[in-house]
Amino acid sequence: MKAVVYKEPCQVAVETVDDPRLEAPGDAIVKITSAAICGSDLHMYEGRTGAQPGMVFGHENMGVVEQVGPGVTSIKVGDRVVLPFNIACGFCFNCLRGYTSACLTVNEAAPHAAYGYADMGPFKGGQAQYLRVPYADFNALKLPGTPGDQWEDDFVMLADIWPTGHHGVELAGVREGGTVAVFGAGPVGLMAVLSCALRGASEIYCVDRDPGRLTLAAQAGAIPINFSQGDPVEQIKEMRRKNAGWRASLRPGEEKMDGVMHGIDAVGYQARDDKDPSKENPMQVFDDLIRLVNPTGQIGMVGVYMPQDPGAWTSRPSRASSRSRGGRSSTRA
Repeated sequence: MKAVVYKEPCQVAVETVDDPRLEAPGDAIVKITSAAICGSDLHMYEGRTGAQPGMVFGHENMGVVEQVGPGVTSIKVGDRVVLPFNIACGFCFNCLRGYTSACLTVNEAAPHAAYGYADMGPFKGGQAQYLRVPYADFNALKLPGTPGDQWEDDFVMLADIWPTGHHGVELAGVREGGTVAVFGAGPVGLMAVLSCALRGASEIYCVDRDPGRLTLAAQAGAIPINFSQGDPVEQIKEMRRKNAGWRASLRPGEEKMDGVMHGIDAVGYQARDDKDPSKENPMQVFDDLIRLVNPTGQIGMVGVYMPQDPGAWTSRPSRASSRSRGGRSSTRA
């Protein structure tokens, strides 16, 4: 089959590779009809991860079931399916508690797995003609319709972008009437903005520096904040202080809560420095959220952070405490 193969930083090629085959009774083979390109694919493409030459990219996949193993019971040949990027067993200690992004079964080397992603198992990606899906009963979501119909572009977003944006909102604890700041107006950030609006948030701020992205964020219901025009934290706090309705509602002491109650990182470790956007600052968004989110507020982090960045712009590789692809949540004390 043909597949997108990583060669070296900033170079991929469409090559002929071995067709996938059923390796376990619970496997399925899916003929890919759509595969999206994620921003985290670009981390690998640019040499900013541990991706090795020969890797087949693609963790946002959708298609039609071509084969199923004898242990598969809930899907059949011909079913249209979308495949969430995290591969999970569905029955381990973490999966049973809902932490499917930290499955303990599918990847012998680490507590997580994904299709075609650096350091997340040996699984080939779906920017290819066919894809093997382990534990298909758990990892393949059956869809209505037929390939190429009016839902094709919408359904492929269920593989990663929409759930990831929504998961950031879930981690941040956003609820009706909440005040939220979303850092990043790329696809994940925009999905987070939409999810905040669906949850009934009263104020949604979205921080970026690209005018086109900020326009889309505004159309989705956010107040756009351009960090190239000044400290985004102070911009948001100043807007809130100038809100006469907010000021009039305060009881004594509540003026200290001039930030927001919920913050979402939809950027990750290739964030740009607020003061000099020509440079990267891997901790910039985290630092901004710490300053902006009120005490007792919540932060949801779905931006990618790698334990090591071999392509960092500084002489010293940027590091984070752990790899984050499934999201993290924290509450400000």
